[in-house]
Amino acid sequence: MSSAQKADTHATPFSFTPYQITEGEEYMNEAQVEHFRRILQNWKAELMKEVDRTVHHMQDEAANFPDPNDRATQESEFSLELRTRDRERKLIKKIEESLENLERGDYGYCETCGVEIGLRRLEARPTATQCIDCKTLDEIRERQVG
Repeated sequence: MSSAQKADTHATPFSFTPYQITEGEEYMNEAQVEHFRRILQNWKAELMKEVDRTVHHMQDEAANFPDPNDRATQESEFSLELRTRDRERKLIKKIEESLENLERGDYGYCETCGVEIGLRRLEARPTATQCIDCKTLDEIRERQVG
């Protein structure tokens, strides 16, 4: 195993070795697919650890405080933690969809126009489904409508 592969073993979207592109390399070749598979799988595993941690924390820390202020503080903390986990649950679903696209050979291509999304954009946002141009147009439309 190379040092780059060892460094990428515990990758999250924020800590991985960027893919080194070689000249003339085909887009979304086997090495690139494996690179993104590792990023997505490791990111999902990290999020799942957080879910487990939250469950254990809430079970361990759940107490029926006699003081209403203490009880309210705990409920507020739990509520915030649950909202965060809900956002992460939605992100896990997006990661799973990206892994499915990877298996089908659709990963890395814009779902709107079909062009390559680009390796650096995918490294920055591994669940991206649109190229930067289509995403920008969508955001402009959203602002005009909303």
